[in-house]
Amino acid sequence: MAYTPHKPSNPETSDELRARIPGWGADLDPKHRPAVPREVYEPNPYGAVWEFPESQQEKRPRERSTEHAYLTPVFGTSCPPRGASGVIRRFAYRRYSEGRAAHWLLLIAADRVDAFESTARSFVSKHPDNPLTETGIVTELSHHGLRSRRHQKRADVIHHPLDPVIVAAPWIAAGFVVVRVVRRIRHALR
Repeated sequence: MAYTPHKPSNPETSDELRARIPGWGADLDPKHRPAVPREVYEPNPYGAVWEFPESQQEKRPRERSTEHAYLTPVFGTSCPPRGASGVIRRFAYRRYSEGRAAHWLLLIAADRVDAFESTARSFVSKHPDNPLTETGIVTELSHHGLRSRRHQKRADVIHHPLDPVIVAAPWIAAGFVVVRVVRRIRHALR
């Protein structure tokens, strides 16, 4: 068991492991281990004197991996999952183990949804996001952005033509959707 000073016991015996895994236990005989003269078993090498550390209070249900029976004794609480991204994260942890690609792809999708949600939340706040200043477009024009990249052996020069597309495309697409929705609402009201 993790977080205890005791060495966990093997679920299988050495003979069972040796029969199942070729070469397993090659270093069990002390003659075959070069570190044996210096090897010293210290039960508390790092000064851990507790049997199991006191666990942090779980004020809200946290996502946890299917591989683990419980949360680690200390866990982060600064960014609790919320909204649609939180639903996706909880589903990823509840349904798939960390060894599955679907788990990680869902977490990546949740990050993208969270970015969209935070942008949408900023529009209803007192200080909405400003894509012109926050993406650095104004600085590119006022502080010699293109001139600083020409005739230099920079690794990032190759993707610079894509940067405006990656930064501007979501905003243009969102603007297009808003215009279409407004037109449909106007048409429906007539």
